Formats: sequence, C-alpha cells, structure tokens
Amino acid sequence: MIESKLQRLLSRLGRLEEELASFEVLQNQPLYRKLSQEFAYLSSLKETWESLLSVDKELREYELLQIEETDLAMKDFLEAEAGLLRKKQETLRQKVEFLLIPPDPLDSRSIILELRAGTGGDEAALFVADCARMYRNYAVQKGWAVELLSSSESELGGYKEYIVSLSGDQVHRCMQYEAGIHRVQRVPATETQGRIHTSAVTVAILLEPSDDEMVVIEDKDLRVDTYRASGAGGQHVNRTDSAVRLTHLPTGIVVACQDERSQHKNKEKAMRLLLAKISEEKRRSEAEKTSSLRQQQVGSGDRSGRIRTYNFPQNRVTDHRISLTIYNLDRFMEGELDLLILPLIQYFYEQKLQ
Repeated sequence: MIESKLQRLLSRLGRLEEELASFEVLQNQPLYRKLSQEFAYLSSLKETWESLLSVDKELREYELLQIEETDLAMKDFLEAEAGLLRKKQETLRQKVEFLLIPPDPLDSRSIILELRAGTGGDEAALFVADCARMYRNYAVQKGWAVELLSSSESELGGYKEYIVSLSGDQVHRCMQYEAGIHRVQRVPATETQGRIHTSAVTVAILLEPSDDEMVVIEDKDLRVDTYRASGAGGQHVNRTDSAVRLTHLPTGIVVACQDERSQHKNKEKAMRLLLAKISEEKRRSEAEKTSSLRQQQVGSGDRSGRIRTYNFPQNRVTDHRISLTIYNLDRFMEGELDLLILPLIQYFYEQKLQ
C-alpha cells in the first residue's frame, strides 16, 4: 500500500519540473512558490525512499553473509553491522511515513513556544528549564532557528516563564501537538528525604502571523510601560528602564520583555509576541470549534489535564493522548523528540481522515 501511494506521488515529479520551467509559471509568483514547495516535498520523499531501499538491500546482504559465515568473530561483526542497519532502517521508515502525510500550508510557519511553571513551585520552574533545553536540542537537530523572546528566572535557576521563537522547515508540523500540560515525577534537587514529587509545566504553541494576517495596532489601543529589568529574587539587573510591558486595551492581552539591554529591542520582541497572541485570538473567534485554543492548550496549569508524563525514576515518558510509553526518557530529554512526535503526527492525521 505504501509503495503504490509512493509511486503515485513520485510520478508527478517529472511533470512538476516541466511546469516549473514554463514561462507561464515563472510569471506567476504565487503559483511558482506553491509548485516549488510541492517539488521540494516530493524530492525529499524520493530521496528518503531511495535511501530506505538501499538500506533494505544492504541489510539483506549482511543477513545472508551471516548465514554463510562460519567464523564466530566475523559472525559477531556482521551481527553488529546488521544491528546498526536495522536502526537506520527504522529511522528511514518512520521518516517515509512522516512524509507520506500530505503537507499542510501551515507546516513550516514560524511559531512561538511558551513554557510556564504550573503546579510545583520551584521544582516546576526547574523543569521549565529542562524542557527549554530539550526543545532547543530538538531545534538544533532539525536545523531550526531559535530566538529568545522573553524569560523570567526563578531563584533556584529555573524559569517561571520561557518564551522563544522557532522557525524552519516543518517547525509547526512537528511542534503543534506539544501544547498542553506536561507532568514530571522525580526527586527534586531540594528534596532531602528522597521523596518523588509531582509537578507540572504548561506549553503553548502560537503561530507567528504571516504578512496577510498581520494585525494593525493603533496607538490609542496600546499602553506601553517601561521599568527596570529584574533577575531571580527580584534584584535589579540594570540601572535603566529597559524592560517593556505592552497592554492591548481592546483585548486585555499583556506581554512583557526584559531580556535585552535595549528598550527598543525589548519593545520589538514584545510586539512580536503581542501580535502572535492577538492573531490567535482572532483565529479563535473566527473558528472556535476548529482552532487550537490557547486556554484549551494550557488549561489551569494543574496536573489534571496532562498530555504527557515524564517519570525520571523509571526512565519513561508517556503520552496520554495516544497511550504510548517509551523507556528512553534520558534520550528524550536530550532532544530526541521524534520518538513521540512522529507517532503523534500520524495519529492526529488519521483522526482527521476519520
């Protein structure tokens, strides 16, 4: 079934090349961009599929050599090499399945990732820092650009809030299902009795508005407050009023930024965050039943609406939406999120088909 679907898709590559070279398409920039994106998608699919076929062939050759080999040392070597090929085979197979899910216009749209400490106090703030590192590592693996927009440190070195912009190929496709409450079970560094604590952090995903979605904010609708940036514990970290707080009066949305030394740069980043929130509010009001509502995403910040549990003593992470548990939490926290993200994308695609 996969092969027949692949052949149907890849048969269009030749026709696409001809269309992209035609004068009519070159003169029509919106159509040219659309066809270029389709060509890039199909080319990636073809390259991945051919790599998988090559690994399949190489693995069969190694397995045949194992059967014929009589030297024990050589058999062990061949088994080790075959094991590496099986891992590569599984990775490529997952990537093919990922690419077979039809592209969406939003797939590569830039996003704003918001992490906030929920239930658990200092331990929740420390886990926000761990999650921030986890998502940064994942972004590096994917080749995405990461830009810090705002953060608020806690006294023990974690974050009460951590907000970044992520941009790059497939960033929204991969990150859209991370929104929700993430629960952590572990022995905190501050625990002297060795007891396991349960804390929670909230994750929200906001689409950065495109050019045609850009909201115009009139001066009369915006209140700008400046103040001195402060660090953990409330101490001031500079002597000038560089921190900026923006309030959009019609909606009541408030954002703040204090990470840059320049008031101008803080205002610029705060405005990006504000525009993203206003755009989402607009999408919510226009299509409440189908849009990803931020309040639904993050809930109240307690542990009841969790989408995922990270259990450190047992080295396991469970996604409750698809009832999938993996015992590779250590690898997951290093940024190997595709262990869960790819099954999530497949699951929600099948839900849409139904």
